[in-house]
This record gives sequence, C-alpha cells and structure tokens, in this order.
Amino acid sequence: MAGNWPRSVVVVGAGVVGLSTAWYLQERGVQVDVVDRGGVAAGASWGNAGWVAPGLAIPLNEPSVLRHGLRSLLDPAAPLHVPASLDPGLWGFLLRFAANSRWRSWARAARANLPLNDECVEAYEVLAANGVSAPVVAAPITAAFRTRRQAEGLLRELRRLQAVGQHIEHTVLDRERLAEQVPLAGGELGAGVRIDGQRYVDPGGFVHALGRAVMSRGATVYAFDVDSVRTDGRKAIVSSAKGTVLSADAVVLATGAWLPRLARQWGVRVPVRAGRGYSFTVPVEHPVPGPVYLPDVRVACTPYQGGLRVAGTMEFRDPDAPQAPARVKAIIDSARPLLRGVRWDERTDVWVGPRPVTSDGRPLIGATTSPTVYVAGGHGMWGLAHGPITGRLLAEWVTTGKRPEALADFDPLR
Repeated sequence: MAGNWPRSVVVVGAGVVGLSTAWYLQERGVQVDVVDRGGVAAGASWGNAGWVAPGLAIPLNEPSVLRHGLRSLLDPAAPLHVPASLDPGLWGFLLRFAANSRWRSWARAARANLPLNDECVEAYEVLAANGVSAPVVAAPITAAFRTRRQAEGLLRELRRLQAVGQHIEHTVLDRERLAEQVPLAGGELGAGVRIDGQRYVDPGGFVHALGRAVMSRGATVYAFDVDSVRTDGRKAIVSSAKGTVLSADAVVLATGAWLPRLARQWGVRVPVRAGRGYSFTVPVEHPVPGPVYLPDVRVACTPYQGGLRVAGTMEFRDPDAPQAPARVKAIIDSARPLLRGVRWDERTDVWVGPRPVTSDGRPLIGATTSPTVYVAGGHGMWGLAHGPITGRLLAEWVTTGKRPEALADFDPLR
C-alpha cells in the first residue's frame, strides 16, 4: 500500500452496498474494480420496495416479531415464514435471533442505526447530484389500518424509536384524510399514520445508474463467482473456480445473504441468513402519490413505472431457492381486501430476493482479522436505505485506517 492506505480495492458484490462503497472509494482517489456473479443489482437490490425511510428503520429483532415467527411455523401464509426444515444452520440462527429478540437488544440496534438514519438521505442526494442519473423522490409514507386501535401498534413502535433518539414527524389520519392521502385505500381501511420526510427510488433503476457512474469513473464490473479470497501479506487476491484472478491493496466483501461463505475465514462469526422478500408490479386505476404501508399484513407498496410495486414477506430459506408461488398468493390475498382499483391478475415482474439478516439486528461493517479485508452487509430490510451511507463511512475507514464512530456497533468481529 502506497502512503499506508489502499490505492486499489476490489469490491465483491454489485448491489447498492457494494457499488456505494466503490463510488465513495473513488471519491477518495482509489482505483476500484467490482465483481459480482450476476452483475449489477442481481440480488436484493433490484426488486425491493425502494424506500429510503429512516423514520421506519425498525430493527427486526423486536419481541413481537419473534411471536409472529413462532406462529408462522404453523401458517405458511404468514408474513414472516419459517418453513419446516432440518437445516441445523437455520435453527442455530433462529435460536440466536430469539435470544436477541429482547427490548434491550432491540434498543441497542435502534440506537446503532441512528447515525445511518440521520445521514442516509444526504448520502443519496450526494450520489444523485454527482453523476448517478436516477431520481430520489421526496414523499411521505402512509401506513394504513382498519381501525385506530390497530394503528396504535405502529404508533408504539414510533414512540420507541423516538425514545432512543430517532426524530420522526408523523400525523394520525382519520378515514377521510386517509382516503385523500391514499386514493387506493379500500373501504376496510379507516385510519392511517403519515410519516413525513421520507424518500423512495426505483431500486433497480437507481442501482443500475450507480453502476454506470462507477464504471464511468474507471471501474470494471466483472461477472464471475468469487470462489476464494486470500492475502499474500501485501495484496488481497480474489479468484474464481475457473482461474480468474484479481488483486488489489484491499478487498471489500459486500455479498449480501452470501456473505458468510467468504467472510467466515476472516473472523466474521455473526450468523447471516437470507430473509427472502417477494415483489411484483400491478396496474392501478387510481393515482399513487406516494408509498403505502400495510403493517398488519407486512406489505409495502410503492409507485413504480406508472403502476404499483407490491412487496412483502420475510421467508427464511436458502438464498438460491426458487420462487415459491404460494408466497406471492399470500401477499395478494392479504392486501386485496385493503386496496381498491388494483388489477392483481395482471401482475408482472414477479421477483424474489434474499435480504441479509443478522441474528442481533445489526449489520456487519468494517475491518476483519486481515488488515486488507473488509466486509459490509447484514442490513436486513434496510440495505437499500443504508447502502450509500454505509459506503461513505466504510470508504472513510479504508482510506484513513480509522474507524468512524458511527460504525462502532457494527463491528464484524463482535
């Protein structure tokens, strides 16, 4: 390393986290190349809801989620689904997740997220103002419920976030104001909570634009599956089973739900599992002025290319498992009674993607046992929102050798 900091870095993973890290490394004068087995936005970055929503970045390890998970063992249509399996790795993960599903652990994860939440919108705006040609749209996210009593569940969650320091502007809506805010709201919906100051993007469009920007600055994006990562004392070396080899002063592993395969040898022991989400696009007969959240059925809806992207479910299965049509049907069956003017049978772009979930609700961002190997992953449902700020903070660490205080609770070696 010249000048005691890396002049070249290979980023493994071309999702929003990996490409954001590459972009911010380039801002600091580093030569970057990117590797991904499927190309840009091939994993969880393409088909998610596209929310940049610090006001709803609620850690997954909430005690109520554990209760839902236990019930899901008997209900294949539940929003949180754990299929019956003999996979000892999955059950080991779930036991550790259960141990962390306490308010003390939840509060630690929520506090750890505060710096990411505070700066995530700004990190997006920096990208959009400097060559990433994709819009970042300001809009409130409106959560809709059948009754005000049901809305109280989300309001309690927002109060807990506020208690740990998260600033959230929100307004409770009655039936009439909800109908004005959400023209798609069906007759069963009688109350809402509008969370202001949020953003959304077309996730696939944004990440592809980010990839083009990274390449325009001199990076090459290679399409191959990294089989091994090693060091020779000076360089980090990544290689494929077919013999393709790249080397640089450092490597960043940002492979999402596949992170453990390459990171384990570098001392990363926190379990990461695929919490798979599904989405599809449907035509609508009413305007969609902004994102809509249906908390009782865990479904997120976002304006998308003149229609509506509908996303939901958390399915703990192998990241490479095929789509399960029953999960799409469960999303439709749960949302259909709540929304009007949605042409469910004309859906397109049916997608499943593996969100990387850690057992303690906190991502893994930072240095490993090797001074030339870093990791960035495990953001769960908030990888899109926190991807750019993660990239900015990690690029600072890589190029200065000093850990930003904002990353203290995300130590990959914890």
